[in-house]
Amino acid sequence: MSYHCIKNVQAQIPQQVHQEKQASLLPPQPSTSDIITQIIYKTEIYNSKIMGGSRTYGVALPPGYQQNLNQRYPVIFLLHGGHGNLNDWFEKKKGNALEVLQQLYTADKLPPSIVITPDGNDKRGSSPYWDPEYIDGPNGKVSTAIGDELVKVVQSRYRTLPNPNFWAMGGLSSGGWGAMNVGLHYLNHFAILFSHSGYFQDKSGPQNSPMTYIKTISPQAKKRLRIYLDIGVADTEVGVDESQKFSQLLSTEKIYNMFYQFPGGHTWDYWHEHLSDSLTFVGRQFRISAIIHR
Repeated sequence: MSYHCIKNVQAQIPQQVHQEKQASLLPPQPSTSDIITQIIYKTEIYNSKIMGGSRTYGVALPPGYQQNLNQRYPVIFLLHGGHGNLNDWFEKKKGNALEVLQQLYTADKLPPSIVITPDGNDKRGSSPYWDPEYIDGPNGKVSTAIGDELVKVVQSRYRTLPNPNFWAMGGLSSGGWGAMNVGLHYLNHFAILFSHSGYFQDKSGPQNSPMTYIKTISPQAKKRLRIYLDIGVADTEVGVDESQKFSQLLSTEKIYNMFYQFPGGHTWDYWHEHLSDSLTFVGRQFRISAIIHR
């Protein structure tokens, strides 16, 4: 399948990371049998002081997690889109992320990682009449709940690597915007962000519009940040120009980013197919960081 890629590289990084070269920080690659049998996705509950009640999240622990008790793991947050819920990425007829993770672990393109699916809906709940608000707004401080509170819950419950270079956040459509918005506000927790079919300006204002807010982050944060973007060339709901302009702005701000245009539209078929591309990007950044920090 053909695709168009715009590569925007504004940071010094190793040109190649050999997959056979395991860095000590990252967990060992699991066997094929472990990959098939040991990835389990389930939902959990925690008490949210920020949102004033119980909140849920989904978690997929990697193969070997229960066996390698001294090992710490990278973390990936996957945000759902409009009118969605935390299970969307793992439903077989939608994101089917379990299949994608199995393929990436088998191909050694992603180190075993803890995958978290936050509930992105605010106090209004989920409805076909509105998108989730990944902001701190009148319907709840969702940005803080995901970008800080849930991070600390995950850190307390699971064996995670503490360095932000081993934490990634991404999403689709409204979740693609949400990942950029929440991630940019919490760069103390996340250094890798990715968006499928996202938008980058929000009606709530510049504070929640990555196109504007990205200019306010520190030079040190810009140097560390890694961003992946993709959009379907037939996506009429968001449009290719939105991602292209954001990628160009990132390059102007000297932020490392990769922007892809693939065949397809604003559909689950598209997002399922290209989740492997964003997570391969994430896996590459994890491995680069492991070599730098060992």
